[in-house]
Amino acid sequence: MKLGVFAVLLGNKSLDEALDYLTKSGIQAVELGTGGYPGKAHVNPEELLKDEEKLNEFIKTIEKYKVTVSCLSVHGNPVHPQKEIAEKFHKDFENTVLLAEKLGIKLVTTFSGCPGDFEGAKYPNWVTCSWPEDFSEILKYQWNDVLIPYWKETVKFANEHGVEKIALEMHPGFCVYNPETLLKLREAVGPTIGANFDPSHLFWQGIDPVAAIRKLGSAIYHFHAKDTKIDFINCSVNGVLDTKHYGDEINRSWIFRSVGYGHDYAVWKDIVSALRMVGYDYVMSIEHEDSLMTPNEGLQKAISFLKEVMVFEEKGEMWWA
Repeated sequence: MKLGVFAVLLGNKSLDEALDYLTKSGIQAVELGTGGYPGKAHVNPEELLKDEEKLNEFIKTIEKYKVTVSCLSVHGNPVHPQKEIAEKFHKDFENTVLLAEKLGIKLVTTFSGCPGDFEGAKYPNWVTCSWPEDFSEILKYQWNDVLIPYWKETVKFANEHGVEKIALEMHPGFCVYNPETLLKLREAVGPTIGANFDPSHLFWQGIDPVAAIRKLGSAIYHFHAKDTKIDFINCSVNGVLDTKHYGDEINRSWIFRSVGYGHDYAVWKDIVSALRMVGYDYVMSIEHEDSLMTPNEGLQKAISFLKEVMVFEEKGEMWWA
């Protein structure tokens, strides 16, 4: 496996400065934001697609530091019920695919998105229970009328331009938020759809990442290294569904943490071992969203921690086998 970073946490630096800092820190791969929620601090696909000179300069910068670009990330909600918002996210996705084609990158990561509850709705509606029956009807509309048709067309576009894998981050608030919903969309649309596996979003839902990894298997296309700390005092009173601001750490049921600050070495060693058992041998991309640490501190602690648990060498055999 390679140790990587979702480079948006260094958006205040130029690409050259960010890569210089990251490679000196022992990073081997970068995940680059190309629009949507991650923004375009280091990579603006629309600009690079129009300007061959800038594109070549970008390529030379990547080659200079000898890093792998693990994927282009354009997380957004392309099925947002407000058409102008959906169109902007979709346009960012299309430009990302076209840039990936020029760069020879086969993997793009994003979210599944979440529609509203009817044609003409203003805001997305994330359904979290099956009763009253209204919620079941909303799900039928979202999946059958919006989500599946959208991703069928979008996968077709991606494949036509050389992108073979679209890794959806299983994120609550969107229709794909756990292994079951990821596999549901994959079955409906095809194997281009896979997972950008981020255990931080699974921990607080009560999902065991190891069990989820074994369920998804070869459908895991990319991995985010991010942790979550469950506050058992608050969680015991209010449960895990928490709408308080992420900055209200002391009152929330859970918060995002740098790896090792939510779960210990044993948990993360089991995660890495499970990834190896299902054949994942790509990149563990550190994502920093720890509100108790600066980006530099959180990143450096994550790098140090993951170097202790990751498997870098080839899979071995028993000496007696």
